Amino acid sequence: MSQLSLFNSEEYYRFPKELLEYTEHFLPEDEASGLEELLMNTAPWKQRTQKMYDKMVLTPRLTAWYGDEEKTYQLGDTQFTANRWLPELLDVKVRIENATGCAFNSVLLNLYRDKNDSVAWHRDKDSKLGDHPVIASVSLGQVRSFDFRNVDDHTNKYSLPLQHGSLLIMKGDLQINWEHRIAKSALPMKPRINMTFRLIK
Repeated sequence: MSQLSLFNSEEYYRFPKELLEYTEHFLPEDEASGLEELLMNTAPWKQRTQKMYDKMVLTPRLTAWYGDEEKTYQLGDTQFTANRWLPELLDVKVRIENATGCAFNSVLLNLYRDKNDSVAWHRDKDSKLGDHPVIASVSLGQVRSFDFRNVDDHTNKYSLPLQHGSLLIMKGDLQINWEHRIAKSALPMKPRINMTFRLIK
């Protein structure tokens, strides 16, 4: 796993491809900006509650879910009814499927509005995703650092700045051995949208 130490390289990224693949310019900049504006203005954003330390708290971000018609998805304690695919989201899904050879039936959108929005350390290991899920993550807007740390050794951690229009594929044993997060920031941050394409079984 020593290759992960190259996450902070300013010149290039190299990843163990059984866990991660990163494409910095998956979407052209003008297309990524247009999609960001569309989703900011039209997605049915909601702030949800989740259980944390035996209390129900508001999540520090907004979410929206799109997917195949007439499907309801259960992830953790939260049930989502999918909104119908937007043509633009469906187009991105098909392009990711063609590039990866993997199938997806839904996408979870997260809107990080400013420096105070975040997602805590977690693993996407819900049974509905399968034992070794493949999750395709497309970033739009503000560059935010995507942090990883080893489950058994929290000092073993790395950070990757996710660029506007980039694609990150998480797969293999990543969700078993590594946690990830988007931390709050001490610096001002503009909005960022993260689209995570998933196959919910």
